[in-house]
Amino acid sequence: MATRPARPQRRNQVLSREQIIETAVELLDAGGEDALTTRALTERLSTGSGAVYYRVGSRDELLDTATETIVTAALAAEPVQVSSSPEEEIRAVALALFDAIAEHQWLATRLTLQVVRKPFGPVTVGIFERIGRQMGPLGVPRAAWFDAASTLVHFILGAVSQNARIDGDTGTAEPDRAEFLDSATAAWQDLDLEDYPFMHAIAGQMNEHDDREQFLTGIAVVLDGLARLG
Repeated sequence: MATRPARPQRRNQVLSREQIIETAVELLDAGGEDALTTRALTERLSTGSGAVYYRVGSRDELLDTATETIVTAALAAEPVQVSSSPEEEIRAVALALFDAIAEHQWLATRLTLQVVRKPFGPVTVGIFERIGRQMGPLGVPRAAWFDAASTLVHFILGAVSQNARIDGDTGTAEPDRAEFLDSATAAWQDLDLEDYPFMHAIAGQMNEHDDREQFLTGIAVVLDGLARLG
């Protein structure tokens, strides 16, 4: 007698919005955006697609919600300290985003899209509010607050995204950092000295730099420039 193929066992308990988001983040962390499919999500949750759509909406809405959840948690983990200087507060926010993207590589693309496409959304508003509140204490003239805050936010997002693996990279594995830096250093040193004197001068610094420290140096440079606007 022919037997029917076994069907995935459906869960009996009510599926929560938080469970869906948590599972989505797990899939994204494991394989990037390509790994977040309706089939993979419903199989992992032992539910139907209707339950997912009902609680979180479309795939794009789920991606936005996952981004919002991680960014909100990252910023909440670095609360405003009354005794902190504006420079310290900006560094805390910047490092919170840096560390969040280091942990969730797919977040770089989604975070940038949120800021560009949804300036009214909670992710953009949350980041700009935390950064923007420091413009006054830094001595930046009120008329320059938007430009100054935007400069900082754009630097932070650009820098953290550069350190993340590019979404959609078709490589089968991430290169070893030390090997990659050694290779780049060797390539710079092979350049014609007369045509590329600067590249030769900094080639030795390539594999000695620390991404986090370099990021903080960039923040300091931008803050120094903003202080001169006052």
